[in-house]
Amino acid sequence: MKKTTIIVGESASMPQEIINKLGIVVAPFIIDWPEMDSLSGNNIFEKMRDAEKKGIKTTPKTSQPSMGVFKKAFDEALKESEDIICITISSGMSGTYNSAIQAKKMFDEETQNKIFVFDSLNADASESLLAIKAAEMIEQGRSAGEIFKQLEMISVKTFLFGMLESPKWLEAGGRINHALAVILTQMQKIGMRPVLSVIDGVIKPANLRMQAKDTADALFKQVEGIIKKPLSENKKCSIAISHADNLLEAQKLRTLIEDKYPEVKVEFISVTSAVIGSHVGPGTLICCSIEE
Repeated sequence: MKKTTIIVGESASMPQEIINKLGIVVAPFIIDWPEMDSLSGNNIFEKMRDAEKKGIKTTPKTSQPSMGVFKKAFDEALKESEDIICITISSGMSGTYNSAIQAKKMFDEETQNKIFVFDSLNADASESLLAIKAAEMIEQGRSAGEIFKQLEMISVKTFLFGMLESPKWLEAGGRINHALAVILTQMQKIGMRPVLSVIDGVIKPANLRMQAKDTADALFKQVEGIIKKPLSENKKCSIAISHADNLLEAQKLRTLIEDKYPEVKVEFISVTSAVIGSHVGPGTLICCSIEE
């Protein structure tokens, strides 16, 4: 029996090979979009572009894993491990954390003490970075309780920055209001590229990049502002990149980081999960950092 199993929601963008290597369990979300099967494309982002081209007004809707889904995942994990660490998308964006907590309460007190549910207050590849760090601590022999406390400490040093091709998808999904969507659109038209971030568990504007050549360059400058100080203090930082059908910019961003900061580990480039991608839309580029 292994010591601890890590469970994440499907909202955590991460390559399958890392999931397999670390033995991470992924709790599935529900993606509801009746028109999806009638649209052309190999992934949800290509289908969203096709829907836009055809004038289809509906957008994908997502639902968090139910309490029953988490209960089943916990049951299965406890058959092969002593403890569970479940890392969820921010409770400010989704009911996933609450679902996991309610599932935990379905067990007796002794079993509940083996289940640690952590609200990442973040999303996408930031969730994944926290899961990777948790896996590293498991490898070091730390207990689930110790890891949970360490996650609380490093989560405040975990950052997500993203740039959208268009804010309309966030508005359609209810993640930002119409007024903010209009402001962001007008900014883009005059060459001001807004950078979005997750602040206090919700999506908010973080900065404006004037005349940035492209999204990779703009995000690099934003992340550089976060990692430069800890690196100067000989602290370790890791990066993860996800993209919504925007691989070229993702690869360019990785090159910019590795060329200037070879000491920074870029954990992965991944396609943004359909859960997050349904809301941010095609073309989005996301860069996440974590300070150890």
